[in-house]
Amino acid sequence: METRVALIGIVVEDPSAAEQLNGILHQYGAYIIGRMGVPYPKRGVNIISVAVDAPGDVISALSGKLGRLPGVSCKAVYARLNQQKQENP
Repeated sequence: METRVALIGIVVEDPSAAEQLNGILHQYGAYIIGRMGVPYPKRGVNIISVAVDAPGDVISALSGKLGRLPGVSCKAVYARLNQQKQENP
């Protein structure tokens, strides 16, 4: 199955959503390359970036589930990778 590399940017405005958010990320753990969270107390938010390598429908489902959580905003950005390997001349 063809997979895509993407970055899911997440902004958490409601700290009570953290448990549900982490549960969803755990469900998709097999697709996660890495994750970085940055608290920003000055504005009362947490910013999380999640790098994934997954089929497009899986990325959409993950992003959609996260975005439906109250107090959470997210967006997926897809890499423009050439799926076929380039051979050296």
